[in-house]
This record gives sequence, structure tokens and C-alpha cells, in this order.
Amino acid sequence: MAAEITAITMPKWGLTMTEGTVVGWLKQQGQSFKTGEELLEIETTKITNVFEAPEAGTLRRIVAPAGATLPVGGLLAVTAPEEVSDSDIDRFVAGFAVPEVASEAGAEAEAARPREVEVDGLRLRYVELGEGTSVPVLLLHGFGADLNTWMFTQPALAEGTRVVALDLPGHGGSSKELPDAGGETLAAIVGKALAALGIERMHLVGHSMGGGIASSFALRQPERIATLSLIASASLGAEINAAFIDGFVRASRRREAVEVLSLLVHDPALVSRTMVEDVLRYKRLDGVPATLAKIAAEWFPDGKQRTYLRDAVAQLKIPVQIIWGRDDRIIPVAHAEALAAELPVHIIEEAGHLPHMEKAGEVNRLLKRLIESQA
Repeated sequence: MAAEITAITMPKWGLTMTEGTVVGWLKQQGQSFKTGEELLEIETTKITNVFEAPEAGTLRRIVAPAGATLPVGGLLAVTAPEEVSDSDIDRFVAGFAVPEVASEAGAEAEAARPREVEVDGLRLRYVELGEGTSVPVLLLHGFGADLNTWMFTQPALAEGTRVVALDLPGHGGSSKELPDAGGETLAAIVGKALAALGIERMHLVGHSMGGGIASSFALRQPERIATLSLIASASLGAEINAAFIDGFVRASRRREAVEVLSLLVHDPALVSRTMVEDVLRYKRLDGVPATLAKIAAEWFPDGKQRTYLRDAVAQLKIPVQIIWGRDDRIIPVAHAEALAAELPVHIIEEAGHLPHMEKAGEVNRLLKRLIESQA
């Protein structure tokens, strides 16, 4: 019977995750579920995410109750058919051991180690996961963020595919000096980084300001884009939450950071202490406040978005999709809805400006579906 028993274990989301805390179970012991159904909520140091069932089954034993903190690989629960006896499950749970960090895991961690590429005198940090002969994926983050915003996305897309997450100039571990912050310049820098990484053609995914850069790149070199996915993208309308932009640039204390970061999500409780501390640590780096102010002035002068690419994006002759959180308080969902007659538009319920983090499973399915449609 042991072969019919399956362990549900603490997942590894992101490069730095070592443990997670069970917030609560969404399925109860004894209930059956289908593939993709939400089983429980797990809090990481960054943000809370929902764990979805990798395959259908019956939840026979919840091992880790709400409030329990487990290392990655720790036993959360057990699934098994109804005919499997409780005593068989008892033996399985008693004999379960958290896998130690094996050489394979160590090799995987080494492969996922952040690296740097130099472009026009700028050092750009990137992380690469996955490999294969298929068209690779490039992920571009938004204003004030870094490649860690893709912690739930990159591993999901990297199953048999090369996926690169890049820190844009002025952000994360990349150079903070930025002579020109315009979208065209940043798109050109991304293009040169791709050349250095040996990527000619790609599936391009951009969030917020990264979506604006991705759009600019796609309009300049559409032949290099297999698919384009824009998540809560800039450059599709004039409106922007100017108070958020100004507040993010100015925030230097914890209370200020909490206030602005809470605007990013549907549920402010998702904003973790670590997320706040990471932002404040980034803001204290030499050159960051001036660079963020420069980018904000270039992209969002007078509280409006400078660049308007909506009509041009709608006319692209490549597969394009728009993904947006219904409760986005940074860039209005109306920008997505205005394109619904021309492009596939997916509005994610109970999500704000970070749908790829708040509703990762749903967004990942949309990304995979478009990418696989062009395989």
C-alpha cells in the first residue's frame, strides 16, 4: 500500500527559501481534490502563497497544522486512496524523513546562483534556471523591484526550459548608475544583455515598468519575440498612482515602507517584515534614491505615465496576452479592460498589482499556456 501513499511536502519558492509556515488549510482531512485545487496557504519570509495540488487525490492525514513551521521538504500532509488503512498511513508518517541537502540539490543551488553580465559599462545581475532546446523565457520586473519578484514564476516555467530573470539597471544587484532612464534606452540595454547571454529569440514576460520595457523591445524587434505577456503593465495608459511612486521613492522608515508596499497587494497582510526590510536595505544603497527619483521623473512626470504604447501593442503581429489584478491600486485595471476587444485579457480576482505573487498558480498557468501554444 505504501506505493499508493503520497507525501505533500513544504515547497521551495525562490532561491533563499529554507522554511515556510502553514497559515491554514483550505481542504480538510478526508476531502478529495482535483489537480490544481488550492490545498493550503504557506507564509514565506517574502509573501504568503497558496499551495496547489500537483495531482488529484484524497487528503488522508494533515501532519502540519496551522501555525506549524517546516523546513523545505518537510511533511505537510499525506494523500492516499480511501482503501489505504490508517495504520499504513501511520507507518508512512512515522518513517518519513526530511531529505537532506544532497549533492544534486547543491548543484541545483549552484546553477541558480546569481551571476552578472556587463553591458555598456553596467553590471547586470541575473539568475538562470532550467535548460533545454526550446525558446527561452526572459522575465523583467517592475519599478523598485528586482528579480526576486519572480520567485513563484521562474521555477514553474523552468521545467525543461531556460528561464532568465534579470535585474534592470538601477535595481537589485545591478549597477545603480543610470545615464538615461528612458524606456527605449532600457530596452536597448536589455537587448545587449540578451546578446551577451546568447539569447536571440525569447518568450518575453514583463511586469509593471518591466512590461513597458518589454513592449518597447517587442515593438522594436518583434522578430525576436515568440510570445509577449504583460502583467499589470506600464505604458498602456496615462493613469498611475502618483502617491505610490512618490512614497516609494521617499520611504526611508519602516512605517512609510509598510504604507506604500501595502498598496501593491489585494490583502495588506501579505506584506511580510522581510519584504519591508529588503526594500529599506535596497533604498540605503549608494545611488539608489537618486536613481529611483530619476526613473520616476522619466517614466511618470507630473503623476502621469509618459509613454503610451497601447495602440502599437494591440497591433503587434505576435501572440500577446494581458494579465491584471482586479484590485490593482497602482495602475488601473481599466487599462487592461480597454484592450479586451483586441487582445486576450485575463483579470485575476482578489489580486492587486502583484498577481504573479498573489495568485501565482493562476498566472503561471496562463503564462505556460501561451508559451506552449507556440512550441
